[in-house]
Amino acid sequence: MRRCIATVSLSGMLREKLQAAAAARFDGVEIFENDLLQVPGTPREVRRIAEDLGLTIDLFQPFRDFDGVSPTQLLRNLERAERKFDVMQELGAPLILVCTNAQPSASGDIDLLAEQMHQLAERAALRGLRVGYEALAWAPKISRFGQAWQVVQKANHPHLGLVLDSFHTLALRDDPLPIADLPGEKIFFLQLADAPWIDTDVLSHSRHYRCFPGQGEFEMARFTAAVLDAGYTGPLSLEIFNDEFRAAPARPTAADAMRSLLWLEEQMRSVPSLKTGVPHGESRRVQLFDPPSPPQLQGWSFIEFAVDASHAERLSAFLRTIGFKHIGRHRSKAVDLYGQGEVRVVLNLEEDSFARAYFEAHGVSACATALATTDALAALGRAEALGCTRMAGRVGQNELNIPAVRAPDGSLLYFFDVHSGGEHGFEADFVLDEQPAADTAFGGQARIDHVVQVLPAGQVEPWTLFYRAVLGLQPTSSMVMNDPYGIIKSRVMESRDRAVRYALNVSERASTSTARTVSQFGGAGVQQIAVAVPDLVATARRLKALGASLLPVPGNYYDDLEAKYDIAPALLATLREFGIFYDRTADGELLQLYTTPFEDRFFFGLIERRGNYQDYGVANAPFHLAALAQFREHAQ
Repeated sequence: MRRCIATVSLSGMLREKLQAAAAARFDGVEIFENDLLQVPGTPREVRRIAEDLGLTIDLFQPFRDFDGVSPTQLLRNLERAERKFDVMQELGAPLILVCTNAQPSASGDIDLLAEQMHQLAERAALRGLRVGYEALAWAPKISRFGQAWQVVQKANHPHLGLVLDSFHTLALRDDPLPIADLPGEKIFFLQLADAPWIDTDVLSHSRHYRCFPGQGEFEMARFTAAVLDAGYTGPLSLEIFNDEFRAAPARPTAADAMRSLLWLEEQMRSVPSLKTGVPHGESRRVQLFDPPSPPQLQGWSFIEFAVDASHAERLSAFLRTIGFKHIGRHRSKAVDLYGQGEVRVVLNLEEDSFARAYFEAHGVSACATALATTDALAALGRAEALGCTRMAGRVGQNELNIPAVRAPDGSLLYFFDVHSGGEHGFEADFVLDEQPAADTAFGGQARIDHVVQVLPAGQVEPWTLFYRAVLGLQPTSSMVMNDPYGIIKSRVMESRDRAVRYALNVSERASTSTARTVSQFGGAGVQQIAVAVPDLVATARRLKALGASLLPVPGNYYDDLEAKYDIAPALLATLREFGIFYDRTADGELLQLYTTPFEDRFFFGLIERRGNYQDYGVANAPFHLAALAQFREHAQ
């Protein structure tokens, strides 16, 4: 299918927006009138710029407040339309979007609206142009696609059809399935926008909170499937009003936009047609994106930290105090490997490398993660098909070439094939210590449970799309946590079997733990590595013996815990002694323990899940954040 984007979706001046759309390999654009008004050149010059970039101009919009007016006003509106038609012909745009009249005085009489839209379509036909009629969700009379279709059907003009917009339908919780019964040739254009569900009026919802498919909570697949069932074969176009996108650089936003359309097309391949029962990917009415399947993930092979010599020494000491053992040294690079249980941490000191450049930009931080998968090359192929940049580094003789792509924050994401010696087969590139110490702290079954990333404002949506499209992770929950200095919002992404789980945290308040990490260390990054252990009390006892610096928990927390739950006195005393958080649900229990942060940058969380407890310890989040803030105050 052809893929388009409305210029209003991107930041900058019109030329920048067109360049960004072309760089992301869009086929065409919708020109938003305000963008055109700011251009010093003529519409014909804009057309030449688009043509030089390989873009078509598929739609000009919006034309407002045309329908449902008095005869006198109609004549003025028709003359206004003629001026817009002049612009369209210079632009080479074949279609104009006319949205239903949002004025309180507008008539809702279907006969009157049909007659007025027929007159507009007749004038457009004389120019070889077409008119698309779109129902605005906040219009007082014609707000639903079914009402707009009544007008188009009654007007009965070949140059008049519908423009469908997923936001206007889904924000009203209107059922999109009847769209499948519309004649496809009368759907002139399809606009797509996802959004989170928020408690606000529909106009504010539309103007500020739209996002790309896969970033929000709307049922985009269901809506788009209904449009394809109708027989629509035109462009898929994105029309996004979003405050963060308007402030973000245009090219990364356009790249996310294209990724979202490709992801949505892939979803359509497996959605059965309502009419035939055959998946859309097999009907071949339209050609849909067909990448390799999402990778089957089996956890993390390693997490790599960028360090220099002095930080390497201090981080090594930090790791040893929490039970990590030195496992080996890379055969050809200044890279050390540490491990405990199934957890592996790499310290990269290599000069003139990606890690060193990352260190110089962000300080000591996680510059790469490696996910274990059953088919690394297929995972790489999917990532590249979805617009990710493949990254390659120096590979020594007889060493593994582990495929990697660049993540949204510039870090690396490796795919390690478990057929190459299991999750830790990459250790073949290391000269292993002759007598590695036995696991004594976490326990041999310790594994990474989840990773917490802190993100700058506006970056949750790009990361959500990245994890959803590239890795096949699903958003499972969103939550709000109360830091002593403000609100932290968190979105959880996980694989279906929960082998890989991420929590994406963001805060717009400068003094929260999330915002401090972002501002002090140059943007997004790993803040917490949560490790699941078989016996947290035993682990805590061993860590205390090793001299580990554990996050102190105020005694008031345990007084409250005693009142909240019927906890055995011996267990409560143990929790208090080691600073262990506790939570209980109908499904099980959770015990949590945290190290103090390494140089205020990141820390390890240790957890034990009992029964079928699957939450992230949300009940403990305020106490953990308060303890973290208190620790930082004392450290300063």
